[in-house]
Amino acid sequence: MTGYIHSTESFGTVDGPGVRFVVFFQGCPIRCKYCHNPDTWEFRKGREVTVKELLAEYDSYKEFLKSGGITATGGEPLAQPEFLAELFEGAKKAGIHTCLDTSAAVYDPRSTEKIDKALKYTDLVMLDIKHMDSDKHKSLTGIGNENILRFAEHLRELAIPVWIRRVVVPGLTDSPEELFRLGEFLATLDNLKALDVLPYHDMARPKYAELGFDYPLPDTPPLSKENAVKARDIIMSGIKAGLRK
Repeated sequence: MTGYIHSTESFGTVDGPGVRFVVFFQGCPIRCKYCHNPDTWEFRKGREVTVKELLAEYDSYKEFLKSGGITATGGEPLAQPEFLAELFEGAKKAGIHTCLDTSAAVYDPRSTEKIDKALKYTDLVMLDIKHMDSDKHKSLTGIGNENILRFAEHLRELAIPVWIRRVVVPGLTDSPEELFRLGEFLATLDNLKALDVLPYHDMARPKYAELGFDYPLPDTPPLSKENAVKARDIIMSGIKAGLRK
């Protein structure tokens, strides 16, 4: 079996615990307004590889990755579930920690067999929850959030540890009421292991220009670290309130 990837990173430090070998899958079905990897959007582009090739590449760096593992990110890894499952199965057989970084945009609770096979070999999921309001989520990404929240609940049912990520974008995902609501939802996830609140930045502007794309948020300023801390505090207060219910 082969899969399509955009690239790999040898020493990822923000893609799960420890130092990691990061595989950027090619292809994504959604168009987040703050996406910083528009070059991963198109399907069946990039580099066609086998699991054997990727694990051999990991092996060339493994002495530096003992505290980490392999992270599949994108693009959207779950859009190639069979290849992801084969990669993670091979990694687990080799004793390598596996992490899936996903938006869950392709998850459908009516048909989970292929994704569940990949999850069988997944040690940790890093899940983006971009907005709690489905209409605003659709405006932000092109799809609603119902299946994404259901995916979070599915991970809870499977007892797979999850790290939640939220990019805070001024004027789009920084409403105190919505952040608090996110916290209340996270309180229902007893498999929650971490919360990453990431400030929006516009460092992808040159990449959009190079690809000939209009930058979706030309007038949106980067979020300050101070406001990112405030946003995290609001989410945490929502978690605490949810746990008290």
